Amino acid sequence: MTGKLLVIGFGPGSEDHMTKRAREAIEESDVIIGYKTYVDLIQDLLDGQQIVQTGMTEEVSRAQEAVRQAEEGKKVAVISSGDAGVYGMAGLIYEVLVEKGWTEASGVEVEVIPGISAINSCASLLGAPVMHDACTISLSDHLTPWDLIARRVEAAAAADFVIALYNPRSGRRTRQIVETQKILLKHRAPDTPVGIVKSAYRERQRVVVTTLEKMLDHEIGMLTTVIIGNATTRVYDGKMITPRGYQRKYTLDAEEQKLKPHERLKKEVEPWALPQSDTASSDKPDAYQLAEEALQAIDPSRGTPGDHNTEQQQRAAAFFKQKAIFEVAVSPGLANKKFTAAQMKVLADVAGEEGEIEYTPHHQILLRIPTEDPEQIRRRLEQEGLMLSPVGDVLQVKACDFCDGEKADSIPYAEALHQRLGHLKVPKQLKIGFNGCAMACYGAVKEDIGIVYRRGKFDLFLGGKTVGRNAHPGQPVAEGLEPEELVPVIERIVNRYVDEGFPNERFHKFFKRVGEIEGFPYREVPTIKIENAVCGD
Repeated sequence: MTGKLLVIGFGPGSEDHMTKRAREAIEESDVIIGYKTYVDLIQDLLDGQQIVQTGMTEEVSRAQEAVRQAEEGKKVAVISSGDAGVYGMAGLIYEVLVEKGWTEASGVEVEVIPGISAINSCASLLGAPVMHDACTISLSDHLTPWDLIARRVEAAAAADFVIALYNPRSGRRTRQIVETQKILLKHRAPDTPVGIVKSAYRERQRVVVTTLEKMLDHEIGMLTTVIIGNATTRVYDGKMITPRGYQRKYTLDAEEQKLKPHERLKKEVEPWALPQSDTASSDKPDAYQLAEEALQAIDPSRGTPGDHNTEQQQRAAAFFKQKAIFEVAVSPGLANKKFTAAQMKVLADVAGEEGEIEYTPHHQILLRIPTEDPEQIRRRLEQEGLMLSPVGDVLQVKACDFCDGEKADSIPYAEALHQRLGHLKVPKQLKIGFNGCAMACYGAVKEDIGIVYRRGKFDLFLGGKTVGRNAHPGQPVAEGLEPEELVPVIERIVNRYVDEGFPNERFHKFFKRVGEIEGFPYREVPTIKIENAVCGD
């Protein structure tokens, strides 16, 4: 049974601007996978499909889950707003497939369904700002280094492109749009027209036409697209218009044109055009051959131009190959929280000039080191007595320091949990908090799974949420668990989460969805209503 991947761009969000094929593809799918906001936008088209929805920045997990379910024989719709091939999911789906050795002939079928991208939907609301050469640039530097983005902005500005800025600003990324404005002002006049469109064709749509100099005076966020006009863009009656150039050869207010059709392509009428070449030769190499020669000069292992016998998967791997980064969490131990001077020196040595060292609230140090030999780094760190933990969607046991070992009775149980479950791959990063006494000062009750040692037995808490406006402690589900019961109970809870949890589904959401784990029922967390403060005497 062969599945199918439907990678759908559904446009700006309104059903009026969704293609007929996009609607059909959503309706015929068995599974819908997408960012939660996108799933909400197509809610009216859903009819009993399995829904897998995740948060922002979790695109890789969505792509992997889509491929997995398609390989099981299901029709899987991966949805993106705008066009799936413009900062959408199409490219990532293909990258995940290529890593698995996929071919069109033998793998799951893939259909990419185009949609209206933000540059098009926003331009229609602004007038006609992209009538001439234009480009799109994303200002998000989560995946692309900022210096590369800045060079692209500089090049586009110097070449007088109309520029559509995607992902211009977020809660954490605020400088990028400021730096972009500075670059643009080096090449364009302060009064260059700028259009700012938020939530095009959605309920909270907002359209502003302003200037390059004053653009930062207006609200710009992740739901905003910013369109920068070129040197010829003008504003008329609130609409941005970029001329195509017809006025150079045509009289726009005359019914009869001075130039007849056969006269319009002559050199004297188009002095700006390159002259026709009369030295054309059929024996010149084509563009593909020239590209092959250039790549072969850079990488001789590709073979000579025209040699296409290289294995497809090897070529694909070379195409997508990026600089390897070794990322690992390092700590002095499960209960030990004290780094030695020698350990700190080793961390500095292995990080070197190019590596990053980041301290976390969990008494760990994150290392991100460019290297082709992570094993050598791992050995050096372990020889210095450091404990290494993988980073990502794995289980992590967080234990207190047991008052510097003075309350050490429960340490063996914490270590047993770490040995049995530590670093286990889970749907979403899972933390087990472990406190060695009833004070619970290490905050175990706030974690996904909280364990508190008290009077020789254990209290168990499930479903804590540490961040957000609705942050809450875990629910107390068991009091006085016998020590020999602890590890087996936790192991069964975790294994069920691994088996039944959706990709990127946090444990507290999983607990709420399934309603009961190991006989422990979920109870709705009370919602606290915060009243507005009243001014007065």
